[in-house]
Amino acid sequence: MAGECNVSEIVTSFIRYTCRLRPRPTKRDVQAATSCACVTAGHPYNDEEAEYIPLITGSIAEFYIEPFLPHVGDIDVMFYINTQLAIPRGHLPPTQLPAEFHNYVYVHEITDSHLPGYVYLPLSYLLTRCVDDGKYEYVKYEQNFLLGRYSKDMGRNTFIHGPAVFHDNSDRPPILSIDAVYCIRCLSWPPQAADWPTRHRNYGWPDSATLDRIVSDGCDLVNVAHRQCRQDELMGKHQWRLSFSRAEITLINSWMPVQQIVYHMLRYFIKTERLTDCADNSEAGTMSNYHVKTLMLWACELHPRSWWTVDLNLARICVELLNTLSAWLTDTRCPHYFVNNWKLVDNSLDVESVACKLISIHEEYLSTWLMKNYIRQCAQFCPDHILRLFYDVRTTLKLQKAVSEIICWRLNTIVDDTWWAVEYAEYSIVPYISVQSLTTRAFVCWMNELTKVDERFSAYFSAVALLHVARRILRNGFSGELMDILSLILGPDLSQFCSFLSLTKTELNTSELVNVIQKTAVEHLTTYRQREARDFGSAPLLVTIVTTDFEALYAYKRGDYQRCLQLSIQNVHLLLYADRMPLVLTCLEFSQLLDDDIVSLTALLMVVDPKSRYEGFGSSITQLTLSLYLMTQCQLKLHHPTVTSLTQILDCIKVAQRRHSLRPKHTLEQLTLKLIERKLEIGLQRL
Repeated sequence: MAGECNVSEIVTSFIRYTCRLRPRPTKRDVQAATSCACVTAGHPYNDEEAEYIPLITGSIAEFYIEPFLPHVGDIDVMFYINTQLAIPRGHLPPTQLPAEFHNYVYVHEITDSHLPGYVYLPLSYLLTRCVDDGKYEYVKYEQNFLLGRYSKDMGRNTFIHGPAVFHDNSDRPPILSIDAVYCIRCLSWPPQAADWPTRHRNYGWPDSATLDRIVSDGCDLVNVAHRQCRQDELMGKHQWRLSFSRAEITLINSWMPVQQIVYHMLRYFIKTERLTDCADNSEAGTMSNYHVKTLMLWACELHPRSWWTVDLNLARICVELLNTLSAWLTDTRCPHYFVNNWKLVDNSLDVESVACKLISIHEEYLSTWLMKNYIRQCAQFCPDHILRLFYDVRTTLKLQKAVSEIICWRLNTIVDDTWWAVEYAEYSIVPYISVQSLTTRAFVCWMNELTKVDERFSAYFSAVALLHVARRILRNGFSGELMDILSLILGPDLSQFCSFLSLTKTELNTSELVNVIQKTAVEHLTTYRQREARDFGSAPLLVTIVTTDFEALYAYKRGDYQRCLQLSIQNVHLLLYADRMPLVLTCLEFSQLLDDDIVSLTALLMVVDPKSRYEGFGSSITQLTLSLYLMTQCQLKLHHPTVTSLTQILDCIKVAQRRHSLRPKHTLEQLTLKLIERKLEIGLQRL
């Protein structure tokens, strides 16, 4: 094996170049956005007017890099209720609040317990908003009722896990587990951390702008008691913990890339060596990722930028920080980053063995460990020809070659990863909207979160939302809520519906209204396809994307068979020998654009395999198969098919069947091709 210095240099080079800036979108980003929308769709069980306000937190919000190996264990979503607020004890309630808060708000005072960082929340005031000027007035409660453990039902598929409430309104299996953590919002910076913004900092991190932003964001309070108090009936129920998640997200996103990389490496090492559990918490009785985060926050403040960048050696930096953590454990202190007298380690934790292991780590050991447990693990995700290079890395040259091949492969997969994330987003958005029955609040949350992930999703989501509105009109008629959703989707373009909006319910032609909504949805879908073609239709991904598939589908639905045939012939010509192309969903909101045969085939498949409803491959067909189907139907409906024209389509079907025989998950695809083939055979028999 190569010598110490060479291994350390190779490890540094590998991790630097494979920890790329996070592409947008990723599947995790999409799942986080849908999780926020799920939380927003709910209400407290005893107050239909109150609303949940979500915030994505944890690793997925902290990292702007994407390491090669997984670095996000679950999706963390904090949420507060817009009728609850916390203020520091002794402060007067605010007279103005952000727009998301309700007309009435219960105000709790943050009252210290005997343990730093843990508090009680007696209910002290009721705020009510004045109609005249929008300001809040308050009345004081004579008795201070302590706010206890939150255990109210949020709807089906809900359970409490520690401070986390898992919430999922769909039967779709997630990529990652989801923790929705209930909290109380505090708009002020807590007095318990009053020294943090003003303490002396030798190296200017965080800078004044970041400090101001963090202080203005305030904090939250999480419904969990200190480990030592959980068995006590009063404290276990009524104790809360200060949460600085908002501040941590801001700080970690202000780090240099090398600091984020080191954070990832430390977490990976400690987790792999089983020195920590996986929870992001600040418990004194366990080693956790929170200890690593705290270590990194202190290190970024106490070391100059040059310490991280000059003569960069990632293994050396990690060793020094692990040795610091060892000293903290030995002294049982591990100081909280924000609250002065809050220690994250106490005598209840048997730290001796962990501290001894950490202090024994040196650069050679960690470099070799990373080569064996990190880089070789990355190789498992690579093609076989790269993996085989690691069978023999006895010389520095061979090791460098193997590592370089992984780096090159990794750099070339970013567009491909983005493409799969886009497909995943399409499969995710439709089932969630259909199950939840879209509201105006949910629409705003969806649009905000998806736009953060990737702007191209705004067109797709708007189209799905329009189809959702059309489906609800067909089922239940037009309503004021649907009008509000249309207003949000269309904005200034709402004028095209003016002729419908002036009509009474008895005068309204809902069929014509639905047609206009569907046409608008197709226009949004066409815009979305055009963006896909721009972003993915060229090297290195080489996805073949036609932009008129939904236009052809709508022309068929409206009976314009000549236009549909023209577009479908063009699309088949472009797609027939394509290696990769987009899929078209055939379930839920999209079923209203399809004819009865494909809808029936999709429904039959869902009866046989219910999971196919939430799996993109199971409830979708390719653009090619859709175009072949439309081409066949138009030929037959125009009543002038020839043997030659139908035989040509049959030949195309055989090509498509050969190519899709290698994709066993595409059951609906294969069944649809069989259906087209049968229609053509019947058509030929009649000629």
